Amino acid sequence: MSHPAPHAASHLSRVLGMPSIVLFGLAYMVPLTVFTTYGVVTDLTAGHLPAAYVVTLTAMLFTAYSYGQMVRAHPFAGSAYTYTQRAFGPHLGFMTGWTLLLDYLFLPMINYLVMGIYLEAAFPSVPVGVWIVGAIVLVTGLNILGITLVARMNFVLVAFQVVFIAVFLVAAAAAIAGNGLPSLAEPFLPSGSEVPALLGGAAILCLSFLGFDAVSTLAEETRDPRRRIPRAIMLVTVIGGVTFIGVSYVGHLVFPRWQEFTDVDSAALDVMRFAGGAALAAFFTAAYIAGCFASAMASQASVSRILFAMGRDGALPRRIFGRLHQRFHTPALATVVVGLLSCVALVISLELASAVISFGALVAFSLVNMSVIKHYVLDHGRRSPVGILAYAVVPGIGVLLTLWLWTSLSGTTFAVGLSWVAVGFVYLLGLTRMFTRRPPELHLGEADADAAGQPVQEPGAVSTE
Repeated sequence: MSHPAPHAASHLSRVLGMPSIVLFGLAYMVPLTVFTTYGVVTDLTAGHLPAAYVVTLTAMLFTAYSYGQMVRAHPFAGSAYTYTQRAFGPHLGFMTGWTLLLDYLFLPMINYLVMGIYLEAAFPSVPVGVWIVGAIVLVTGLNILGITLVARMNFVLVAFQVVFIAVFLVAAAAAIAGNGLPSLAEPFLPSGSEVPALLGGAAILCLSFLGFDAVSTLAEETRDPRRRIPRAIMLVTVIGGVTFIGVSYVGHLVFPRWQEFTDVDSAALDVMRFAGGAALAAFFTAAYIAGCFASAMASQASVSRILFAMGRDGALPRRIFGRLHQRFHTPALATVVVGLLSCVALVISLELASAVISFGALVAFSLVNMSVIKHYVLDHGRRSPVGILAYAVVPGIGVLLTLWLWTSLSGTTFAVGLSWVAVGFVYLLGLTRMFTRRPPELHLGEADADAAGQPVQEPGAVSTE
């Protein structure tokens, strides 16, 4: 009787091309996510939301560059967890992965919660919990069936959002033409006293850019990841950032009287009603729910692969997190665990869920930038003038920008985030028996072989080794 090799079912299938991974990242970011915090950040920055997006995009471009450099060095699932572990060792790698779980675990919760809120508003007779649980079950099932199905669904849902944005821009142009133009430059020119609030708003907006980070988690499922993943990361960041800046700017031109928002949490509806009446507001609701569904699928797929990478090397229990489904070749158990954890959306507030995402994201972003410096300059001696510029100066600017935004977060964010870090540190103490042994190292097996140019075994094939 032949048996599969121990590692034969512990690696993902390379089935994704450039369009799929770019759409995955855009779906994760949700093109309409600009309206999730539209009123909150507009109010916080005194009407300078587009300027806040410019600040955030600038910081994210440097960090996206660093992610691309680390993908070239380590084209494996695991994202910042893998990069930090390889650059700084397993202890800091584990803590990075643990912190990174904040934004990955809470983003699906936000999507499910927002879907429930909007659908309950549209159908008041159905309790919000029914919508939340139904969405969790559907998204979890689709992710178990496979990443290719998720990619196809993302194409449809992202296309729906693009159509809405096009309709919104046309309606906005008509509304602006009929009401006259406000100041064109004012949204980008905050006064000196408004700069601290602008930075606070920019820090909140970091959660809008998590799509490029999510792309890196698909490195083991992408053909030619060293070339395609870095390009996809930059494309997702630029496309997303330009979309956010443009849509928020047009929204301001349509409805510049931000002090008159009916409710800052639903300020987007004020903009839609002013631009196109009740019909556009209803279209927005449908498109926004579709975007949240796409983001829930993408974010749940990403976090299940983070858990798979940590389970595969023993940082989390292997029997639950380090196994793939025999038929679908997906991390099914990890996906189910994420679905169960997402049920917290039934009791958590949107404000609290949002508060912890930026903390985890900015910590991870800072460490990825530092990993580039450690890997290329210190470990591999890239110290020529070009090497210093590419592998020290550029990621160094990324470190400074992400830490700058990180210090602009609220006290609540730090309280929740540091509590999560403390729990992870206690778990690490137990895992390493009070640091008397090293945490498990990543064991990449076939992924290493594939990175070296050797063929990868197709899912379902029986190893002959």
